[in-house]
Amino acid sequence: MAKAWKSQEEIASEAIKHTLRALRKRHLLEEAAHAPAVLALSRPIVSQGSEWKEKEENLQVELQQCYKAQSRLSEQLVVEVAESRASKALLQEKENALADLQKELTELRDECSQLKVDLEEKIKSLEVIVSENSELKAQLEQMTIKANKAEAENKMLIDRWMLEKMKDAERLNEANALYEEMVEKLRASGLEQLARRQVDGIVRQSEEGAEFFLESNIPSICKYRLRAHEGGCASMLFEYNSSKLITGGQDRLVKMWDANTGSLSSTLQGCLGSVLDLTITHDNRSVIAASSSNNLYVWDVNSGRVRHTLTGHTDKVCAVDVSKISSRHVVSAAYDRTIKVWDLVKGYCTNTIIFHSNCNALSFSMDGQTIFSGHVDGNLRLWDIQSGKLLSEVAAHSLAVTSLSLSRNGNVVLTSGRDNLHNLFDVRSLEVCGTLKAMGNRVASNWSRSCISPDDNHVAAGSADGSVYIWSISKGDIVSTLKEHTSSVLCCRWSGIGKPLASADKNGIVCVWT
Repeated sequence: MAKAWKSQEEIASEAIKHTLRALRKRHLLEEAAHAPAVLALSRPIVSQGSEWKEKEENLQVELQQCYKAQSRLSEQLVVEVAESRASKALLQEKENALADLQKELTELRDECSQLKVDLEEKIKSLEVIVSENSELKAQLEQMTIKANKAEAENKMLIDRWMLEKMKDAERLNEANALYEEMVEKLRASGLEQLARRQVDGIVRQSEEGAEFFLESNIPSICKYRLRAHEGGCASMLFEYNSSKLITGGQDRLVKMWDANTGSLSSTLQGCLGSVLDLTITHDNRSVIAASSSNNLYVWDVNSGRVRHTLTGHTDKVCAVDVSKISSRHVVSAAYDRTIKVWDLVKGYCTNTIIFHSNCNALSFSMDGQTIFSGHVDGNLRLWDIQSGKLLSEVAAHSLAVTSLSLSRNGNVVLTSGRDNLHNLFDVRSLEVCGTLKAMGNRVASNWSRSCISPDDNHVAAGSADGSVYIWSISKGDIVSTLKEHTSSVLCCRWSGIGKPLASADKNGIVCVWT
């Protein structure tokens, strides 16, 4: 089989070869037959070859120009592409900015809408306010009409009040004339001195009815040490013909003490400022306090209630005194450079004295018509309270006067000053009749109060070192130095019955000495 298969392949191969040889012969024959035609056709093509070559060269030149134009266009395209990208970026920025502006515009529109709403509300509120204003104007017109009527009525009342005041002044003048006539009669009968003593409580009646005068003893022992006030005690006094002590302090209270037992009897309230000075009427019914609240307060001792609040000063009231012969007239001094005269029955000011130097201390004279005043400029002055006229003036101290105290007989006035001197003046001539001083004695404040003993033999004054100095007026020497206070002593007072002596300091401690 294999041999047969091989013989067939050989036969086929021989057939293929034979066929190829036949085809090659045929091709040569055909090529020879077509040679003249090919030659005839190739001649015009050769002649046209030179033209085509020129065209080819021209086309090559054009092609190069096209390449150059293409390169230029490519460069321009690159530039245009770059510019296009930049323009696109700028456009994007503009679009973003436009979007932001649109957003802002939207917000502004919203805000504008809200403002329109608010404006409408404000307009409505304004309309309401205008309406209320119109109503208030109408009410104001009505109130103005009422005020004009009230002013007319007030003017009429003032005219009536002035008329009544003039009548009161006439009655007061008549009373003064009557008083002067009575004084003249008393002088004529030789009873003037006795009458004065009866007024201020020196004259006493014993159990058997005999008259006697108590002499002031020189104290040496602190019988009671009272914690009277918080913040300091600057003023105190004794009731007339009594051992009851009255104190006033920075705690705005006025307290009444029994000096025999050291117990608190009562407290007077209602003062709106520190109590800077105190006085009491001769019937012991009314206590008057000068206050840093620019007012004076008058208490009824029996009820403990404020009877009057005397207003009119424009600065702190630092001094007050009541007439020696009447419980009706009171004088006060304040740091508004005025001295005012008050009528306690009517409860208002009857006269005002204006002076350039502030007054620290006041004291009525025995006649009840004149007053002594001690001033910051160191001068002692004498005034007529009816006319307000300055009657006399003397330089009492080189620094401010802090205290005035009139003797029981009314002939001597004691002045104390910041120059640490205590001068005694004859009331009739205003001449110095004695000067008291001591080493270590220093006046503590502008309202440090000294006093004369009831028998007019001794002077007591406190010092910044906490001591109380007692001088003999006749000898001019210190007879005792009391030491119990631990701070500056601001005030000393002797009881009108001769004992005890009381002193008060900046800590509000009151010492009762016997």
